[in-house]
Amino acid sequence: MQRSERIKQKLAALKPHHLEIIDQTSLHVGHAEHADDSETHFFIKISADILKEKTRLEQHNIINKLLDDEFNNGLHALSIKICT
Repeated sequence: MQRSERIKQKLAALKPHHLEIIDQTSLHVGHAEHADDSETHFFIKISADILKEKTRLEQHNIINKLLDDEFNNGLHALSIKICT
């Protein structure tokens, strides 16, 4: 299963109204952490009720915690945009 699908499954716990997952790995070809067959850099755009009443730091912490396994297994960078 591709990393984008695993990210989607893990973020489903937030019951998002909207979720976009964009693999930006190709923008980082040539960087030291980039491997030819890896998916290391992602941008997500998400809207979920559970995130609405949280601070920006809390929102990012919730998402990062859900994706902890991915970070421990090669995910290098995650850009997050929360839509309310």
